[in-house]
Amino acid sequence: MTDLFDQTPLQTPTGPRPLADRLRPRKLDQVIGQTAVLSPDGPLGAMLAAGSLSSLIFWGPPGVGKTTIARLLADETDLSFVQISAIFTGVPDLRKVFESAKIRRQNGQGTLLFVDEIHRFNKAQQDGFLPYMEDGTILLVGATTENPSFELNAALLSRSQVIILQRLSLVELELLAQRAEMDLGRALPLKGEAREAMLEMADGDGRALLNLIEQVAAWKTTESLTRDQLSTRLMRRAAKYDKSGEEHYNLISALHKSVRGSDPDAALYWFARMLEGGEDPRFLARRITRMAVEDIGLADPQAQDVCLQSWQTYERLGSPEGELALAQAVVYLALAPKSNGVYVAYKAARAAAKQTGSEPPPKHILNAPTKLMKDIGYGADYAYDHNAEDGFSGQNYFPDGMKRPVWYAPPERGFERELKKRIDYFAKLRAKRQP
Repeated sequence: MTDLFDQTPLQTPTGPRPLADRLRPRKLDQVIGQTAVLSPDGPLGAMLAAGSLSSLIFWGPPGVGKTTIARLLADETDLSFVQISAIFTGVPDLRKVFESAKIRRQNGQGTLLFVDEIHRFNKAQQDGFLPYMEDGTILLVGATTENPSFELNAALLSRSQVIILQRLSLVELELLAQRAEMDLGRALPLKGEAREAMLEMADGDGRALLNLIEQVAAWKTTESLTRDQLSTRLMRRAAKYDKSGEEHYNLISALHKSVRGSDPDAALYWFARMLEGGEDPRFLARRITRMAVEDIGLADPQAQDVCLQSWQTYERLGSPEGELALAQAVVYLALAPKSNGVYVAYKAARAAAKQTGSEPPPKHILNAPTKLMKDIGYGADYAYDHNAEDGFSGQNYFPDGMKRPVWYAPPERGFERELKKRIDYFAKLRAKRQP
């Protein structure tokens, strides 16, 4: 299979070429994965068919083909391929790159400049690409694992098309493993379950899979290894998780929405994913408690207590024992009746408070500790509710002239069924007793 992809000698001055390098495709139709963008109907396929390739930003996890596809695009369009990394490239280096691209352009040769980790450049450095993109000196292809919306400036994004590359599926990883075996000239010494475990360890990263395959292929064994035997020889890759980046917010959003959607299994999965990624359990305890008051509220007042108790249990037990208490709270919240009635009412009340500004309370509910205050009407005609029939006076508590709103509308779920009965009851009494 080597001759199908790369004709470079297997040996380099420093030793054998890595398998990932040997298997790098030589044509776009040899790329495994990314069918959605490379197919004739995909964005890149359509650009190539029309002969109008524009500057691009490849956004995706590691090992999904960003560098390979950029190199092949240069081949397809007869552009000179230049690769730099934002980690190791400074302003003087960029100037040299642009000057070389200008010279090539004068000689009739365009330049595809591939910038790995482009999000590492600051906003001013990113602006430095703009004039060379606009005058055609370079066709920029940037690669990033971070959300371009947050990491790249608007000017650069407006001149580029963002192409989202997906992690490789298990089926695609298996195809890559088969291609590696053809290159090696032998099958990997793994039983079926062990092979599946190896694919899972790669976690959607093709380059990581090929590195794992190289390790397995180097073992001196005459028998096929089981899953357990493989696990003792290979270290599982840490799950991709950035506790301060977008992945952090994506996973807590997935956990929150799973709880809101009453799916305890999905909620436990995302909870476990965050813990496995190294998330602080105290952050999860805080967010779980927030879920209780935002999405369950008074439909189950006990939900908040369950969260606070699980939080306290975690603080006493620590990790990993205390994490079970948090998991218990997650399941309770997922199965509890849901209501955002108080949340919606609170937001409406905040909005009204901002709009009405400094409107004072009505005088009849103001205290009057001095004679002057009594003389100007403070506390006049206040009805003491305990002395009223049914313990309810029905008097107005909003600022004078403000139309009485209805913000809290509890749904017919959980304990809020009882609260709705009380609201309806007081509303009828209020209507009866107000003029």
